[in-house]
Amino acid sequence: MDKLLIQGGNRLNGDITISGAKNAALPILCAGLLTSSDVELSNVPNLHDVKTILKLLGQTGLKVLQDGDKVTLNGSAIDKTEAPYELVKTMRASILVLGPLLARFGTAKVSLPGGCNIGSRPVDQHIKGLQAMGAEITIEAGYIYAKCAKLKGARIVTDMITVTGTENLLMAATLAEGETVLENAACEPEVTDLANLLVAMGAKITGIGTNRLVIQGVSELHGAKHAVISDRIEAATFLCAVAAAGGDITIRNTRTDIMDAALDKLREIGVELTIGDNWIRAQMNKRPAPVTFRTTEYPGFPTDMQAQFMAVNTIADGASRVTETIFENRFMHVQEMNRLGAQIETDGNTAFIKGVEQLVGAPVMATDLRASASLVIAGLAARGETLVDRIYHLDRGYDQMEVKLSAVGANIQRIK
Repeated sequence: MDKLLIQGGNRLNGDITISGAKNAALPILCAGLLTSSDVELSNVPNLHDVKTILKLLGQTGLKVLQDGDKVTLNGSAIDKTEAPYELVKTMRASILVLGPLLARFGTAKVSLPGGCNIGSRPVDQHIKGLQAMGAEITIEAGYIYAKCAKLKGARIVTDMITVTGTENLLMAATLAEGETVLENAACEPEVTDLANLLVAMGAKITGIGTNRLVIQGVSELHGAKHAVISDRIEAATFLCAVAAAGGDITIRNTRTDIMDAALDKLREIGVELTIGDNWIRAQMNKRPAPVTFRTTEYPGFPTDMQAQFMAVNTIADGASRVTETIFENRFMHVQEMNRLGAQIETDGNTAFIKGVEQLVGAPVMATDLRASASLVIAGLAARGETLVDRIYHLDRGYDQMEVKLSAVGANIQRIK
């Protein structure tokens, strides 16, 4: 099992190019199931989760042609409408094949999903929405069985804001009969990116970017070309790295207009930011100031950046408080950071951090995707050697993080 060995204390200087967004690429790849024509995608990140979803899509009969960051999908020969447990168990996003398969073929058998162990992420809202559109759904032996001769438009109000739920129901509604209204829809940029692709494929969607999506169903969708948006979480992660380690880096190929919450907190930390159309220069020459924040749905502070900002808070000049409102089990990095000398205490969904002048390297274990990134950031700022174990979590969502960090001066290497 691969590990990352980090010698802390190096400042970061240079350029980092951001990859396509994992959380946009996964639903966009599943949208290839909705048409028999070619869907040509670019800026697709090279991630373990992307490989998993392509393998899953390929076993349905969807043709997949990959060349670097370009992927062409063709759904003219799909002959299986099943997503088996052995593929779905490693990645919750696999549930995103349910809506497209049911909408186009009238049947789907999808294993209940797995993924990072960061808390309960039920799929009941997906099922509730599809049932409102006329689907018959049963759950047996760990599988969701869904069938419907033709989905029909409906007004769907989800009990909570759910990103994958919104994406699944949005894809299903494009081929439903009549009008579907999704109330309480997620507004994340990755949902917007999926909606923009669907429109390019011939879908009729209004309200894109808002919490009320209105979809007029069409009889079929056609092919399209689309570039996946850049990963705002990857970009903000590298900005946290320079906030913790110090230095002068420029982030390239990024979307500055969808990062307001993270950029505001980075300024509060003391990072000097210069922002262009698709780049951000970050300069940090002092000890971080502490920042208190609360995670919430977009456009609020993203739960996917909670751990990385907490890593910066561990060496801040003062105390801070972090409240996690999205996932109930997303503080598993705390005990690992405390092994590095951090002073963090938790009470329910709130963490209290007292900044220390210096972390000290130690062996630590990654527990989920974003926790992995936070431990890398802490290791960059620590004195001595930090060994991060179980980095297969990291590879699910970061495209060669150690290569990008090495290129800007970090002493970090992958150990096979």
